Amino acid sequence: MDYWKLIVLIISAIYVKVTVGLQRFAEQPKYTEVNPGQDALLVCKVIDKRGVCSWQKDNKPVGIYPKKYEWASQYGIGQTAHVGGDCSLWVRAAQLEFDDGLWECQVTASDFTTQDALTSQPVRLVVRVPPQRPRLEHEGVHVPPGHNVTVDSGAVATVKCVSHYGNPPAQLKWFLGDQEISPIHPQTNSTEPDNPRTWSAASVVQIPANKERHGTILKCLALHESYAARSVAVEARLDVKYAPTVRLLGAPQIDLEEGKDSLILRCVADANPPASIVWRRAGRSEIASLQESLQMRPVGRRDAGMYTCQAQNSVGTSETMSVQLDVKYAPKILSAGPDRLTTAPLFSPAAFECVAEGNPAPTYKWVQRISTQGKPFLDRGRESRLVIDNVTYDYQGEYECRATNFINGQERTATSDPIALQVVGAPQVLRTTSASGGAIGHSVSVRKGDSATLSLIVCADPRPRHVAWEWGSLRLEAGNGIGRYRVDDVTQDSREDCYLATLHIADADLQDQRPYYLVVENDRGTDRHAINLRVEGMFSVVEPLELSYLLGIAGGCLAAFLILICLCIYAVRARKCCFRNRNNYKTSEKDR
Repeated sequence: MDYWKLIVLIISAIYVKVTVGLQRFAEQPKYTEVNPGQDALLVCKVIDKRGVCSWQKDNKPVGIYPKKYEWASQYGIGQTAHVGGDCSLWVRAAQLEFDDGLWECQVTASDFTTQDALTSQPVRLVVRVPPQRPRLEHEGVHVPPGHNVTVDSGAVATVKCVSHYGNPPAQLKWFLGDQEISPIHPQTNSTEPDNPRTWSAASVVQIPANKERHGTILKCLALHESYAARSVAVEARLDVKYAPTVRLLGAPQIDLEEGKDSLILRCVADANPPASIVWRRAGRSEIASLQESLQMRPVGRRDAGMYTCQAQNSVGTSETMSVQLDVKYAPKILSAGPDRLTTAPLFSPAAFECVAEGNPAPTYKWVQRISTQGKPFLDRGRESRLVIDNVTYDYQGEYECRATNFINGQERTATSDPIALQVVGAPQVLRTTSASGGAIGHSVSVRKGDSATLSLIVCADPRPRHVAWEWGSLRLEAGNGIGRYRVDDVTQDSREDCYLATLHIADADLQDQRPYYLVVENDRGTDRHAINLRVEGMFSVVEPLELSYLLGIAGGCLAAFLILICLCIYAVRARKCCFRNRNNYKTSEKDR
């Protein structure tokens, strides 16, 4: 009987081996990380499993313990291949000291005759341990977070980042500002001497130091899954020492006006360590200021000049920056004369001098005060010196010197006190309009039958003692009249020593058309001047006709008259011819 059982077992084994095949892995365990206290699933699946599953850690067998090491499948050890091939293992509440290590999944052979036992590749189950906060070291000295890594410009800063007691070791990355940079070699990982289950990670960078990198943040970022934020960073500030360079701020872009504008010049030094500032003024030995700012509140003309600033620190000295200040100021009349009152004989020369200061240099203008409506001043010269070669009464009056310049596009003008010019001499009849705006000129036109008024201005110092109008053989003194003619007493004009002389002609006729002479006399002499009167007839309603136009009209009238005479002669001859023919017709009728 035992013999037959053995034969059946052998035949069954051969049948299974032929029909089912050898055991083999469908899925082997993989590298797994888990945080402390979490569950880890080590996956192990076998095709055609007929052996017994088991696990070992660090080359030591691991038993199955409830709530610690449990099979992932509900089917346990000893199930046949057609029932299940899942040998996956749950590691519950993983702990570093018990569960961290190399794990292997093993399956015993199908039977003692079949050598198909399985052992997976060892894989690491890592129970994570958060590393300590990373730290920076420069030249072997610890750099506290937020402190400086000090290095001279042109040198190379070598900085090391170390992360201790992590499992697995932290991954270290470097950033300079916002840009990721590469270490000089890959990071090194090693187990901690006092805790071999944890690791230290180290990475080194070298940074060429220059001025542009001063103040840049150097950051070492440690990446680890057990960190709450998956990463922890440590930062330091690059402290690059360099010689100063200076910039000049506040240099005026527009004109500076004395007494109105303020100026603050700033000598801004870019230096590390901070530099000291020195302001100097060209041409002076003393220091203008040791502050960054040079203030002038307000500016004055004495502040004009060349200013320089320079910065210095322990590394070196900057170049010198300079600025030229030009302070503008409005004109000021220093003198105008020679005297407040100048007396000049008629037709003699006279001169005035005006001296003014200002920046920019002012231009000059001499004006005479007049009382003509709409124009109270008359330009007399554009130089600092006014020369009148031939003084007449037109030049008598008050003069002003005006000095003008422009600051920021705005006109600045200073005016001198009035200077009076007194003209003395014989009378002079002015050949201009009346100061009061009356119609005065060389010719006056009126229509026939209207009244005519002839007026002239005469100036004299001393006052005229005789004023008369003359025409033809007549002479009419001021204040008298005869017939249609009347002469007014002279009246004071708005100008000093000037008078208005007027002749009135009532009911003007064509025979009044002639020149009328004003004769004036004082103790120094006599003057005589004519004004023409034109009386317009019926053909001069709008304005006098030109001679060529009148000649054209006359020629046209003459031609029309000649044509009319010719037509009359032609008509008379034609009528005689008609009467002759008519008589001949009547005679022939009678003969019939």
